[in-house]
Amino acid sequence: MQRRHLLQAGAAALAAPVLARADEPLKELRLDWATYSPSSLVLKRFGWLEEDLRKDGTAVKWVFSAGSNRALEYLAANSVDIGSSAGLAALLARANGSPIRAPYIFSRPEWTALVVRKDSPIRSVKDLKGKKVAATKGTDPYLFLLRALPTAGLKRSDIEHVALQHADGRTALEQGRVDAWAGLDPLMAASELDAGSRLIYRNVAFNTYGFLNVREDFLTKQPETVRRVIAGYERARKWILANTVEAAKILSEEAKVSLQVALLQIKLRTDLSNPQPSSEHVQALQAAAPILLEEGLVKPGTNLNKVVTDLVDTRFALSLLQRAA
Repeated sequence: MQRRHLLQAGAAALAAPVLARADEPLKELRLDWATYSPSSLVLKRFGWLEEDLRKDGTAVKWVFSAGSNRALEYLAANSVDIGSSAGLAALLARANGSPIRAPYIFSRPEWTALVVRKDSPIRSVKDLKGKKVAATKGTDPYLFLLRALPTAGLKRSDIEHVALQHADGRTALEQGRVDAWAGLDPLMAASELDAGSRLIYRNVAFNTYGFLNVREDFLTKQPETVRRVIAGYERARKWILANTVEAAKILSEEAKVSLQVALLQIKLRTDLSNPQPSSEHVQALQAAAPILLEEGLVKPGTNLNKVVTDLVDTRFALSLLQRAA
């Protein structure tokens, strides 16, 4: 009980709008950008963080993340201070020892589904039995696949999983080297519109939120810097909501996809309405967490409910987002 009160007091201190001390001098802020996070593309394009931090002598280094697995690997290796990933992928990383927290939600996406070629005889999840399915381990599409299989009475052993990074999974599908692919936008949207690929299973509830993750040591030493990053993300989020077509053009250029593909991702599959981590995100992860134990992706007996509440920081950015609203 005493420990819980101490943790709560620490969280409240982090959430306070006025800092007791200034951040330590920071020469360089390292954070990722990803085509599955349109806000990161906008923030990088316009240089708002560089402009804000320059006066303190802090440079900004952008690192490309090809998927949640890469972002989380960079965080674990101390190659970035802040990285973007899917919520369930972040939970998996935290459960396996990565000391990260998520103080901001950059999107509520439908960014993954199960995809087959346009001429495939596969029509549903049950037809995947005995088939080769590409998916990137440690990412939302992979975990989406694991959650989708039981809906048709299948297990992971009923398919042949082919571990490929997202872009390679798309290529393997379109070339006929795999039968299905757990896709990720904008690559998935591009495969649909450019190659006629079909989505055989969609479930927005199995798509976990876009989490902005911060290493705990960085959050402790640089709370004001993290607030400024979140403020930058908020500026980008609101800009996208007011300038959807222009944001799609940026995504089109950065991801090297057509404007039509980018618009499909941003307008129809990306919800930017709720950036404040809350009980909604905690409950969504708690509902998804059992798959990690069932598939042996975490140690037996791991208290995943506790891992969820340790990961989802519902207080750090509260005052900032309330003021911005």
